[in-house]
Amino acid sequence: MIIIPAIDLKGGKAVRLEQGEMDRDTVYSDSPAEMAMKWEEGGAALIHLVDLDGAIDGKPANLSVIEEIVETVQTPVEIGGGIRDRATAEAYLKMAAVERIILGTIAHEDPDFVKGLAGEHPGRIAVGIDAKGGFVATKGWVNVTDVRATDLAKSFEDAGVACIIYTDIARDGMLVGPNVEATIDLAASIDIPVIASGGVGSIDCIRALNKAQHERKVHLEGVIVGKALYSGAIDLRRAIIETRETLTD
Repeated sequence: MIIIPAIDLKGGKAVRLEQGEMDRDTVYSDSPAEMAMKWEEGGAALIHLVDLDGAIDGKPANLSVIEEIVETVQTPVEIGGGIRDRATAEAYLKMAAVERIILGTIAHEDPDFVKGLAGEHPGRIAVGIDAKGGFVATKGWVNVTDVRATDLAKSFEDAGVACIIYTDIARDGMLVGPNVEATIDLAASIDIPVIASGGVGSIDCIRALNKAQHERKVHLEGVIVGKALYSGAIDLRRAIIETRETLTD
């Protein structure tokens, strides 16, 4: 289970939101590229980028910042937020350092489009499932649907997607701990790798996820960490070392 630092972009800056609400943001850096370098130097194997404005607008809104990041670091990145058509998807996939793109809203609205891209770009399309009360939320978490997160995830079995990134909106940015039970239940219900996201506030949260996946005999590919890294509650390098040591025990 790898530790994946998150860089959320709003107005060209690196921010963290509380429960996905755009007006409850804290700016952590005026230079997202410098933050990316910091996480690279800390040993990150993958960096998670989200264009928050793009998720709301339905098209890239922080493209110049994203281009600066991928030109600055050598660490692979995954990008989400506002990717809802082929042209945008293909443009991101051609960028240096972009390992995969994350499709969220479009995965709910047009799953066949996502499956088609996954078939054309094996291992490079991730499905982002953001949930509130177990139901899928779309368009920057503004719209809560009547589709269960587990049902949407299951619909992508055998489609060739790289992973499911599961976020519990109610916990995101709150440092109260991830929704371990829901995350593990999702991982147990599908064969697609799952990445946990939302609410990680301390190293104990990562330990809880690690423990649960071993007890349930499922595998989490990784865990996305945001606010806890920016606040210093979690030291990236130490967290990576501890996770590696756990895997070798």
